[in-house]
Amino acid sequence: MRRVGLARALSKLGYCSRQQASALIRAGRVRMNGNLRRDPETPVHLPQDRILVDGVAVEAQRKIYFVMNKPRGLVTTASDEKGRDTVYEVLAKAGETLPWVAPVGRLDKASEGLLLLTNDSEWGARISASESHLPKTYHVQIGTLADAKFIEAIASGVNTEDGEVLRAIEARLLRSGTKNCWLEIILDEGKNRHIRRMLAAQGVEILRLIRVAIGPLQLGKLAKGDHRALTIEEKLALDRAMEKIGSGNSVSARRKFSI
Repeated sequence: MRRVGLARALSKLGYCSRQQASALIRAGRVRMNGNLRRDPETPVHLPQDRILVDGVAVEAQRKIYFVMNKPRGLVTTASDEKGRDTVYEVLAKAGETLPWVAPVGRLDKASEGLLLLTNDSEWGARISASESHLPKTYHVQIGTLADAKFIEAIASGVNTEDGEVLRAIEARLLRSGTKNCWLEIILDEGKNRHIRRMLAAQGVEILRLIRVAIGPLQLGKLAKGDHRALTIEEKLALDRAMEKIGSGNSVSARRKFSI
């Protein structure tokens, strides 16, 4: 059987994140086959080796997959050094007893919408990895009116202040008011604050940023602050989408804009 590091093994078992596991191991709280281990990279054979945390055997958790409509103002971390509210407080308010789950990718504090959470760390990594090219769809309200040239720039590429070129695979106008408008922007990679940096480079203020889809999974009518389990069909659809893209049918070849 393939070996994995001890911290990764705890993550694969759905016990905690790899970072949290590393901290537990270095603190001397983890034993493997009766022996204290302080190296997070200690090789482990799963399920052959027996792992204990604080004297309690760690068993593989049932894999769970949630979708949340993240409200604005929450950060997607288990704890925040600045004391800001996190998405875990939404889960706690629901009154459910859940095993450890981690956000799949991130939405920054000011962003809202579709957020996946799971204890299946490897699946989550595939969903969020830029190499997967799984499209993420956002509806973005900006404080100006967008013309064809502006939208074309989003799809063709924008130079940021730090010299990076950021682009979307698709961009189109959804609707306009008198002073602002809504755009649909689709990304196939998730660079840090991708849309915010891309539009800031053009001197445009973002009023709202909502993720409405990840691949075939739609946010739909899920109320803000609510969460639910993925259906079997939704999970399979995401898996098929990643398999299709991995076989070479990547949407990254499409660069579209419309107004």
